[in-house]
Amino acid sequence: MAYGVKIAKGDAYKRAALKRRHIRVRKHISGSPERPRLVVTRSNRHMVAQVIDDIAGHTLASASTLDVSIRGGEGDKSALAKQVGALVAERAKAAGVEAVVFDRGGNQYAGRIAALADAAREAGLKF
Repeated sequence: MAYGVKIAKGDAYKRAALKRRHIRVRKHISGSPERPRLVVTRSNRHMVAQVIDDIAGHTLASASTLDVSIRGGEGDKSALAKQVGALVAERAKAAGVEAVVFDRGGNQYAGRIAALADAAREAGLKF
């Protein structure tokens, strides 16, 4: 099935390109009850990570830089992304999740995305 994303100019073109890349990644990645999907959403200021069971359509665990425990934390955006990764791994393990499939959401696996993934691995989540 072909997915079309309208071509635009400027920032809208960047969003459309991100959407195209995310669709391309999602063709191959899906979360199951045994291995849910860890999806990362990145904006210029914040990070959100969710552990999703795609078959049931439920979010099992989530964490973000907007959480009370992380908001206003010290460090740069990469340090906050590490805190989000550790927190989502802790919450996922509390929900009974041991292994996940990583969905980078069309973003490049570098910087804040990689920092979040590394922190989640260090906290005991298997990819």
